[in-house]
Amino acid sequence: MANHLESTTPREQLAAYRTDLANERTGLAYVRTALTLFVVGITFLKFFSDPVLIVSGIIFIPASIALFIFGLDRYRRMRKMISRIRRAHHISSR
Repeated sequence: MANHLESTTPREQLAAYRTDLANERTGLAYVRTALTLFVVGITFLKFFSDPVLIVSGIIFIPASIALFIFGLDRYRRMRKMISRIRRAHHISSR
């Protein structure tokens, strides 16, 4: 059986690595945004008495949790899809 990795060019390998890194960056962006929303929500609740900011804080906290879960799910689904494409094209992972 021929080694399928020999048919993979360095350009294809680098493209696969860039795809992995892009997925990781996107996942981290979701986490960063969710964390920011959470901190802003807590700040609004703890340090302000304006009703608009209180309501905003109450909305931001569950929204941040939902965003975190969505981002984590999206990252995992994309990672699986990338792995399936890699296996189909015989491209090794890192």
